[in-house]
Order: sequence, then C-alpha cells, then structure tokens
Amino acid sequence: MSEFLPLAEAVRRNLHDGDTVAFEGFTHLIPHAAGHEAIRQGFRDLTLLRMTPDIIYDQMIGMGMAKKVIFSYAGNPGVGLLRRMRDAIENQHPRSIETVEHSHSAMAQAYEAGASGLPCAIFRGYKGADLPKVNPDIRSVTCPFSGEELAAIPAHRPDVTFIHAQKANQKGDVLVEGIIGVQKEAALAARRVVVTVEEVVPDFAGLHPNLCILPHWTIHAIAVVPGGAHPSYTHGYYARDNAAYLEWDKISADRELFDSWIRDNVLSVGPEIFAARVEPLR
Repeated sequence: MSEFLPLAEAVRRNLHDGDTVAFEGFTHLIPHAAGHEAIRQGFRDLTLLRMTPDIIYDQMIGMGMAKKVIFSYAGNPGVGLLRRMRDAIENQHPRSIETVEHSHSAMAQAYEAGASGLPCAIFRGYKGADLPKVNPDIRSVTCPFSGEELAAIPAHRPDVTFIHAQKANQKGDVLVEGIIGVQKEAALAARRVVVTVEEVVPDFAGLHPNLCILPHWTIHAIAVVPGGAHPSYTHGYYARDNAAYLEWDKISADRELFDSWIRDNVLSVGPEIFAARVEPLR
C-alpha cells in the first residue's frame, strides 16, 4: 500500500546497496530528483536498469554507484555521449562497470515479462544481429507449436523501480499522462515502487478514462517533488530544459568539473531545488 513520505525517507527505506534498480522514464517524466537523492545517500554496487540511460545514470555512474548497467541505448539525448559512463568503461574511473546491451524491444519485452510474473521474455528478434555474440543472456528457443526459432532473455525484476508522474490522489493512486514508455511495466515488475509526483489531488474525477493509473496497492512510497523530472519535461507542467542537456556535455567531459557540479547541484542541495529550476507552462 502506498505511503506518502519525504523523498529522503522514501529512498532510504526502499533502496539498498547491491540492489537492481530501475529509474525509468521516456523522453519526459525521468525521475531526476529520486536519482539525486540516491546520490546524496551514497548507495554502492547497484545494477542499473533502463531502456535509455541518459544523464541521470551518467551522474550515478560518475559517482561510482553502479557495478552493472543493463540497457538498450546510452546517450545524452539530442547531444551525444554519456562521458562519465564512457570513462568508467574505458578507464575504470571511478570504478569499472559491467555492461549488458539489448535492443529497445528486448528491454520492453523483459519488463513486460517481469510484470507478468514470467521468468523470461520470448519474442521475434536479434535475427541477423551481432548482439547475441557479446551478450550471453540472449538465448534462443523453439516454438513448440510452429517450430520457429525465437529469441529469449531473462525477465527484468528490479528490487525497486523509481518513476516520476504528474499526480497522486489522496488514496495513493498515481496518474501518468503523456508518453508512457515502460514506466507501468517497470513498476509492476518491481518488488518495491517509489513514485515522485508534481502534486496531490483529491481524486481523478473528470479525467479521460484511458489515462494510465497505477493503483495504490502497486506502490510502496510516494514523494511530492514539484519539478522532480527536470531537466526532462513533465507533460502539462513544464518543458524540457534543452540548455541543461547541452551544458551536461561540457560538464561530464571533465572529471574535476563533474565533481564540482555534483557537489554544488546535488550533494549540497535538497529536492526542493527542483521546483525552482522549472518554469510552469502557461
């Protein structure tokens, strides 16, 4: 059952050293505030799951929090490389990390399998691709009905999933609007779920019935963090901060500049700073 908590307490109760954790969001609703709280609390040896690791994982990797990253595309969206991730892979700075690469489809299928309580995902894919040569988790099975050879990969079952959403109601249900991505599947696949939201409303009366709603019994903790997806956007609340993504390319290219940025923008501030960074849509 969902419980309303301050972000620091929600993270402290649900994330632990050595966990497999997903901070999911697609284009918008990326849970940056939750990621920054994890950095402040200094977790170690995490396995990071994400369809499209972007700058929040670059920051966590740069802080030495990750031992392994399971992903399908890694980059600073619209800009280029994840330079802290590359430094870890190529130079083992600040530590070495293991990488497991999949296709977008495979990652989505693995979340779906986890959400369905299945041990693996089976799908058409990887035919003619080279990823199976470097990823031993990609296997093949024969369909017992058609004889067709299909791809199989382990289901994603995170210890904890963090997502950001627009609203929670007073009962603890969560409303996700706009591009959904795999947040729903990542939440349902996880053993524990923490959601940051822009606001709490009395109920969802009068909203379109086809919106994505996670019921309160799927969620362990909700933290109200206005602006908590910045610099990504939250549909209906604020726009993407393109300048921040461009600036990150410069910051992440230099180890000392990265350390200074983390100290000034993460370690020495709290989640309330996120509200000050966004300009509400008019």
